[in-house]
Amino acid sequence: MIINVLEYLEESAEKYPDKVAFEDKEKSLTFKELLNISKAVGSYISTKNRTHSPIIVFMEKSADNIAGFMGVLYSGNFYCPIDTHMPEARIKVIIDTLNPIAILSDLANKEKVEGLHFRGEIIIYEEIKQEEIFDEKISLIKKKILDTDPAYVLFTSGSTGIPKGVLINHRSIIDFTDWMCDKFHIESTDNFGNQSPFFFDLSIGDLYCTLKKGCTNYIIPKELFTFPVELLRFLNDKKINIIFWVPSALCVVANLRALNKVKLRWIDRVLFCGEVMPNKQLNIWRKALPEAMFVNLYGPCEATDASTYYIVDREFEDDDPLPIGVPCENTDILVLNEDNRIVKKDEIGELCIRGSGLAMGYYNNSERTEEAFVQNPLNLTYPEIIYRTGDLVKYNEYGELMYVSRKDFQIKHMGHRIELGEIETAVSSIKEIEIGVCIHDNVKDQIILFLIGKEVNDKKVKDILRTKLQEYMIPNRIIHLEELPYNANGKIDRKKLKADYLNMNGRS
Repeated sequence: MIINVLEYLEESAEKYPDKVAFEDKEKSLTFKELLNISKAVGSYISTKNRTHSPIIVFMEKSADNIAGFMGVLYSGNFYCPIDTHMPEARIKVIIDTLNPIAILSDLANKEKVEGLHFRGEIIIYEEIKQEEIFDEKISLIKKKILDTDPAYVLFTSGSTGIPKGVLINHRSIIDFTDWMCDKFHIESTDNFGNQSPFFFDLSIGDLYCTLKKGCTNYIIPKELFTFPVELLRFLNDKKINIIFWVPSALCVVANLRALNKVKLRWIDRVLFCGEVMPNKQLNIWRKALPEAMFVNLYGPCEATDASTYYIVDREFEDDDPLPIGVPCENTDILVLNEDNRIVKKDEIGELCIRGSGLAMGYYNNSERTEEAFVQNPLNLTYPEIIYRTGDLVKYNEYGELMYVSRKDFQIKHMGHRIELGEIETAVSSIKEIEIGVCIHDNVKDQIILFLIGKEVNDKKVKDILRTKLQEYMIPNRIIHLEELPYNANGKIDRKKLKADYLNMNGRS
């Protein structure tokens, strides 16, 4: 029985000691090297005689990141990856929330970390990765780790403007990783192409599947996503056959027609999660890779990585929405209406999750934890926590879950309740449009559509939308952009879009 995730690393290091585990553009680490460095890092940190405490990992995305994470776990503590390019003010808010016992930094970021005036210890990775390994001590620490102990904390944006630290334990990671490896037949012969930053929950899948199964994980250079043809050549060169990306990354490849220029020779599984995947771009991928498995996964950071999945098994029109499917194994989905009752046929409700994948809550934030992680209203007989996602869904005729919108994407416009996601799906299906994003100007009660597209005029867009939507759902204003803003996780930054729009119109 696996109790903590370090056992994944140890078993793979024993089976495949000289096999490359993680490779970035500058270096690679075999499983044996990864294990030894992780133990050295853990040994050094263990001399502080502190456990069950947070340690920030402030390093550039690389193979060394993984050794840093595992090293923190060997010390009996839990790690928090931070985006090294995050604004200093946000970093300080995270530090204040965590009050970490140390910051593990690489040399490249030493000066930046020192500029934060952190009062705890700053540990430099390069200076300790060859430290003496205290096998007996870290073995004793490892034996005391429970599957309910925290493994990592990831910070996600908060509606109040204050980041929330989502705390995930070993059991949740193991529960998801074991399911993912079984469901998608992941083996040691597989090669992952990592896209997601390590401070984003989408990376958990390919990171821990690599450790569990002894795969090789190629950390794709970020700049390649600006040059899709070179990106696809990279996938071919490294014989990458599994990708688990955000839909925005897949859309860039599809929109720039890279799949027409480079034939992917190895990809047989394409997984995506994190935001809505438009069928228009997915159909381009499916045409290019007719034999590949395509999987739409859904899940918030608060449920480790994914809670539902849909293996794409039928044809969809470009303007069809894609199902988010059925619950993952050992996960239950409750779709509750405003009366906290299970929805009836065709009724929209809030998606709520129960199961081992749930986070422990928000670190050092009991108020927000109690708002989102609540007693199951369908069970009044014993304690049972569910997570209220704030996502609105409904069931289709196949019994599959369909994502409708965020609660905060649901607006009241001209007396009607409208899901902005429905408008976006219709807009993105228009041939000349690459992507469309809507916001609501609640002061003027207007729907604002931002779009990227060539040779398309506003009248044509509205005329087409009138064939797909009710008149009251037609955008009041259309703004053409050369590019959309994206946040560090690769998702469309809707908050920035709205802020820029308000500033453009003399409001803030």
